[in-house]
Amino acid sequence: MVQGTLYIVSAPSGAGKSSLIQALLKTQPLYDTQVSISHTTRGIRPGESHGEHYYFVDKSEFEQMIADQAFLEHAEVFGNYYGTSRHAIEQVLATGVDVFLDIDWQGAKQIRQKMPHARSIFILPPSQEELDRRLRGRGQDSEEVISKRMAQAVAEMSHYAEYDYLIVNDNFDTALSDLKIIIRAERLRMSRQKMRHDALISKLLAD
Repeated sequence: MVQGTLYIVSAPSGAGKSSLIQALLKTQPLYDTQVSISHTTRGIRPGESHGEHYYFVDKSEFEQMIADQAFLEHAEVFGNYYGTSRHAIEQVLATGVDVFLDIDWQGAKQIRQKMPHARSIFILPPSQEELDRRLRGRGQDSEEVISKRMAQAVAEMSHYAEYDYLIVNDNFDTALSDLKIIIRAERLRMSRQKMRHDALISKLLAD
């Protein structure tokens, strides 16, 4: 069976990576593409639910999972832990399904070291002014938190060159189209196509 591809998607908060991933998934069947559900110690936000958006756990449980080496990657962001289950990712990839990881650059660095065949995508906002507008438009964070996120965004964006692909999310539909093109191109790679069409190729090359 063709192995699925692990996609790492990173961006500063407010650049639109989560919205783009969710929009992409709506155009892809579950047997082709899924999104990884991470563990986190942060609180549940309005509209979120356990097991759908994140697995919400307390700090002691998360730290025990770190000790058990249960995570493919984990990081501390704004005082909260985030991590991805190694077993869950490897199990899905083995079925040929592509998996998307919505993580920051720290987690992406860990993934690249452990899974060098993963593909990485960085998403940039069109400007700092637009990023600030999007963060304020959420209406969920205080002025202090927004200021911290804006300061952190510059540091996060400085890691863009570590990734395989770069998308500027100025127009959402265009950015989504760019994301689809990346997925399509990866599925047409020679290594995947040779496995997928092995029987056809054998017949075409038969004497």
